[in-house]
Amino acid sequence: MTARFCGVLVLFTVLLSGLNASTRPTVNQELSNLFNELWRLDVNRMTPGVDYTISVQGRANYVTQGSNVVQDHASLPLFSNVNEIKLRNTTTFSRLTTLLDNYERSTGVAERVTTEELTEMNLFLDAVLETEVMKRAHKYLVSKGKSSSSVRNFKNQLRLIWFHLYHRQRDAGLDSSGFEHVFVGETRSSTEIVGFHNWVQFYLQEKNNHLDYKGYKARHHDIPDQDDHVLNLQFSWHGVVKPVGSAFIGTSPEFEMAIFTVIFLMNTDRSTTVLVNIDQCQMELVVIRHGRSLGTAYPKLLSSNSRHFGQH
Repeated sequence: MTARFCGVLVLFTVLLSGLNASTRPTVNQELSNLFNELWRLDVNRMTPGVDYTISVQGRANYVTQGSNVVQDHASLPLFSNVNEIKLRNTTTFSRLTTLLDNYERSTGVAERVTTEELTEMNLFLDAVLETEVMKRAHKYLVSKGKSSSSVRNFKNQLRLIWFHLYHRQRDAGLDSSGFEHVFVGETRSSTEIVGFHNWVQFYLQEKNNHLDYKGYKARHHDIPDQDDHVLNLQFSWHGVVKPVGSAFIGTSPEFEMAIFTVIFLMNTDRSTTVLVNIDQCQMELVVIRHGRSLGTAYPKLLSSNSRHFGQH
């Protein structure tokens, strides 16, 4: 089956034809075109059913933030298998995995960055910058006057956006960064998971029995399947529950960094939500700033049965 971004593909034109145009959010066509190009360039992306297999199982129940009482609607892990040979042999994936254990899980605990960890960060950025995905994103940002044509300067820009340490919790040390929040995940007050929007981290934490997938989150008529490349998820991590989180599935780290970097640099608002069409599906991409660095970034799944428009 052809890989898809969202479940239950239905013709948008049929579903939306009866809606008044004024009620429709505006699709950013320019970014849709760019992100589809990045999608096609993402040769490191994992293929569902070939490089990995997921089992979405049951729909998770509503859970309030901070509650650890949750019913499990997924007796099996989300990931049945992942091609770990490809994870190890694809440079950006392998260098991503070396970074995942470099961070304190709890906010409020200052990060201590070693020389070895700085080297790992630089090697990861070098690998990302060598991909056609990030080269194309860089070219676009240069054309918009948002980045220097110098690769060295662009690397410094990426470092500031993704790896600059800042205070996420008041009266604490430098305890967070955009990369840690998005790709690794954090806990707050030992009762809340914040961030954690990366599928590789999800898989590795699940494999090591630190994470328990509870089921997918969707409206009644939305039934995701094993080919979807964006999922809304409920899970517990080290005993703390995330009522609903979202993540790309199978995509490369360079693809995720590229699209969120573009949105970050093309906007100056503290919170930006962009509606885009990618690979036959519609989604919102959310980016929240923390000064000159990234606070958080994630995809917001909008099913092709137009539940987004129903909410508006």
